[in-house]
Amino acid sequence: MAFDGLFTHAMVKELVNTLKTGRVAKIYQPYQGELVLTIRVNRKNKALLLSSHPNYARAQITEQTLTNPSTPSNFVMSLRKHLDGAILKDITQVENDRIINLHFAHRNDIGDEEDLILSVEIMGRRSNIVLHSSTTGKIIDTIKHISSDQNRYRMLVPGAQYLTPPAQDLLNPFVADAEKMMELQNKYPNYEVLAQAIRTTFQGFGKETALELAYEMVNAKDSLKTIQDYLAKFDQPTGFIYDNKAGKLTFAAVKPQLDVNENDVHQYASLSETLDQYYYEKVQRDRVQQRGHVLIRVVRNELKKNRKKLKKLQQTMNQTKLADTYRVKGEILTTYLHQIERGMTEIELPNFYDENKLIKISLSNQLSPSKNAQKYFTKYQKEKNAVKYVSEQIAKTESEINFLDNIETQIDLAKPEDLDDIKLELENEGYLKKQVNPKKRIKPTKSKPERFEASDHTTILVGKNDTQNDRLTMKTAKKDFYWLHAKDIPGSHVIIESNQPSEKTIEEAATIAAYYSKARNSANVAVDYVQVRNIRKPNGSKPGFVIYEGQKTIKVTPSLEAIRPFMI
Repeated sequence: MAFDGLFTHAMVKELVNTLKTGRVAKIYQPYQGELVLTIRVNRKNKALLLSSHPNYARAQITEQTLTNPSTPSNFVMSLRKHLDGAILKDITQVENDRIINLHFAHRNDIGDEEDLILSVEIMGRRSNIVLHSSTTGKIIDTIKHISSDQNRYRMLVPGAQYLTPPAQDLLNPFVADAEKMMELQNKYPNYEVLAQAIRTTFQGFGKETALELAYEMVNAKDSLKTIQDYLAKFDQPTGFIYDNKAGKLTFAAVKPQLDVNENDVHQYASLSETLDQYYYEKVQRDRVQQRGHVLIRVVRNELKKNRKKLKKLQQTMNQTKLADTYRVKGEILTTYLHQIERGMTEIELPNFYDENKLIKISLSNQLSPSKNAQKYFTKYQKEKNAVKYVSEQIAKTESEINFLDNIETQIDLAKPEDLDDIKLELENEGYLKKQVNPKKRIKPTKSKPERFEASDHTTILVGKNDTQNDRLTMKTAKKDFYWLHAKDIPGSHVIIESNQPSEKTIEEAATIAAYYSKARNSANVAVDYVQVRNIRKPNGSKPGFVIYEGQKTIKVTPSLEAIRPFMI
């Protein structure tokens, strides 16, 4: 189910039950297109996340920790001026559309009370968040400014009159007579055709909600009661995550019945918790892609260049295997020099290294017999000298590929705030040009590793980049703590802060180590574990690179669901 009108209806019910009469305590914009209002209600703070992202537009209460930028945006400054300390009087939905209105009461600079509305329009790429006056209808500010050139129907800029998006000529299913829907059933007995008819007649039905209702209606003895019961479920919201008919992970406010495996449907206590679970990885990946696109491009280009270089080096190395052949031909020519005449282009001579079998040797008709022999000795010496150089270059290139492969994995696993460390590492290794501003000499703060807690409350730390890995393993961890890493593949360093961890704790830490590796989507991932005292870092090695001995290996199958209970 998408965030359709029915889901919006259910979310509004949930937000009203949780946030109504609360006071705005904090306002900030963690990312472009996203807004967080901290609402103080019943002596608790609730974080209300409002998103106008083209793909993830939504409104929900979130338990995720989102960063508050040091420099607020202009939109946040406007909201703080008009909503700081405001009372959330009500939360309403426009018809059964994907528009949520947050109604606030606030006193202005001269002490007069003013009623303001923060409208959240959840409409794909046209999504927006608009603050406007409920009395005059004038727009105070919007998170996205839309001029008349972009939209002829309405402008969304400060000072313009706020207009809701064009109304659809559809019926609100929560207001309309249910018998109108039964008329459609009599006309369209096939549930798939009926679902399409419901969508073109009633407001707020997504494809999957329409199919679910149509399927229940067609198979019910009492269609009227089925319709009423189905719609009533959206007044008592809960949440579900499941794989839909196309095999795509999706969410719903009502438990799905059509073409789903009962064991694949996961229920959550609220819609907000459902969305937190559903969007956790999706949104993080998108934010990392947005903020780290330069790093991603540099790493991918360098990997492509080094892999191409390695291929050429390996071809050169294969050619050096002919060195002994050149030496043999040179010695045979020297032995049978008297049989060679100037002007010959090839000759067959006995090979005394292979039971005197004949060997065909190419000659230059421009060189004397002795010069032809000397040419093969020169080739032999050249190829012999190349072996050492090419071997060194192959080792160096493979080291570069391993380093960049590890960086690529770190970016895949990173949170947006982890990208600064990765950027600094690429600058230090010469892949990115250092940006030095002489006016700003701010000492970078040391980032902290990810913290988990095993089922027996043992702390597990995870390095999210090579800087953290080196610091965590070589400086922070005690020598008798246990270190884990996915075997022979790029991944994070993981530390169990215990000198005698239980087998269960080792298994849990190994699952975390496998998840934070390139094999996160694989099964039966091998993970090495050993005490920190057995870890060494060779002199001059790349950041994050260590060697170890005396390890044991455990196999685990990682997943987000498997490590979620250990997150702090």
